[in-house]
Amino acid sequence: MSEFERLGQGLATGQWVSLSPEAEAAPIAQLPPGPGVVVRSGGSSGGSSYCAQPSLHLDRSAAATAHWLTGIGLDPAATLLLNPLPLAHVSGLMPWWRARCWGAGHQQLAPGLMKTPTELLAFCRSMPAWGIKPVLLSLVPTQLARLLADPDGVAFLQQLELIWIGGAALPSPVEEQARALRLPLAPCYGSTETAAMVAAMPPDRFLAGEPGCGDPLVDVELRLAADGALEVRTDRLALGRWSADQPDRFEQLKDADGWWRSGDRAAFTPGLQIMGRMDGAIHSGGETVFPEPLEQRLMAAAQAVSVPVSAVLLLGVDDSEWGQRLVALVGSADAAVLPRLMALTRSWSPAETPRRWVLCPALAPSVLGKWQRQRWRNWLERLDSAKA
Repeated sequence: MSEFERLGQGLATGQWVSLSPEAEAAPIAQLPPGPGVVVRSGGSSGGSSYCAQPSLHLDRSAAATAHWLTGIGLDPAATLLLNPLPLAHVSGLMPWWRARCWGAGHQQLAPGLMKTPTELLAFCRSMPAWGIKPVLLSLVPTQLARLLADPDGVAFLQQLELIWIGGAALPSPVEEQARALRLPLAPCYGSTETAAMVAAMPPDRFLAGEPGCGDPLVDVELRLAADGALEVRTDRLALGRWSADQPDRFEQLKDADGWWRSGDRAAFTPGLQIMGRMDGAIHSGGETVFPEPLEQRLMAAAQAVSVPVSAVLLLGVDDSEWGQRLVALVGSADAAVLPRLMALTRSWSPAETPRRWVLCPALAPSVLGKWQRQRWRNWLERLDSAKA
């Protein structure tokens, strides 16, 4: 029996189903009757948390996505949804859930296939529906970049009808390559707390050069708080959330008017533009600095001059003079890349310029393409302790 079949059985009996062993610690007794799922939240702040999403909310999410697809000329029931992400995360749950609601096809992809484009292409070509049904796929930028770097990966992507891309910012070089290849990307935004997608951009607007994540789906309202944080109102917000270190504390998500503060800094240009995490900001020399746009800027500059680094992560550390300063973790084992990266930041303001550069060959985002900043901050602290 597959994990999806086991999930279906649990839901059919009205249970709350935990989608990962860690989520089983959540106090399900505090919840109203099911069915529903307890699913790990994929936030960037470093702490593990779990959300309770009733089946009804997931059904509403699937219906809103179906409405969006119909609006761009696709029949949801006629599609095949490929699923390369683990069930333990909402982005791995929802392709199966959507297919279940729409009467569409669903095909789970083994994790290794996404790293071997030749095998991925061969596997897909062996499917009876390949080349017959419109194929939909959700990817994170890391997966997309890996596929674009391989001719068979490109051939695979060119066979898809629609590619939702979310979970993290899309690097400019990847964005440009996707447009040059005329790939039907649909940048989107969502979270575990909102039962996945709440905004998406149709591929024709992406290919025309429009930035951002498009417009809210039919059942969603978006607004900005006074400090620029994105707030969401929808009838599919999670019932609540637990932190792994406080499993007996059930946190309500929405305020008295039904709004949930996402923790992402955003703008409307006029579509939704995610600017970075609010909790990732640092205060340096009287300036507020957001590391994520700087990471994207530096990686784009490095790729433009062929500096061989896999990733750059900027972390704020305490500084007696500045309050906080940035430290750059660099995805490379070659110390020769450091002076080249430093040269690329010479025109940056003092608050934006990292005061220290650290090689970190294992540096990589999570499987969902998100940076677990606290994890890498802990790694840096262990490194410094070992050197002390």
